[in-house]
Amino acid sequence: MEYKSLTFNEIKQKLVNYCVYQDRCHYEVEQKMREFLLIDEAKEEIMLYLLKENYLNEERFTRSYIRGKFYIKHWGRNKIKMNLKQKQVPEKLINSCFDEIDENDYTKTIKKIYEDYFSKQKGLKEYQKKSKTMRYLISKGFEYEKINDIFE
Repeated sequence: MEYKSLTFNEIKQKLVNYCVYQDRCHYEVEQKMREFLLIDEAKEEIMLYLLKENYLNEERFTRSYIRGKFYIKHWGRNKIKMNLKQKQVPEKLINSCFDEIDENDYTKTIKKIYEDYFSKQKGLKEYQKKSKTMRYLISKGFEYEKINDIFE
């Protein structure tokens, strides 16, 4: 597809659709804009429009991202935070949005993942199964202290 032939309004509409389809962060929209040959003023105008019309809302994006990655993908806070930072979401915003995760759900999820993974470890000594399961939970982004507290 030849993007050059699109008018400013067509490009603007494409970016509106991009934001409507799924919540986006500023970084993703800026990346998407690179596909179109826009001057900085045009990029800025589109960005302001998306913000003003609430198509682009970094807090809403962060909240839905946190909910999705925890409740659907079962990621821990560390992995979620790292991925949001890669999307250049400010740390202060990330931390203020973690209330999207219910503390009881968080604990239950760690226990469930622990039990599921632990029970699949065959032919290992108890302490090996435990340390392998701990490593797995840490790789999913759960905090070591949190995992440890639950299994003390």
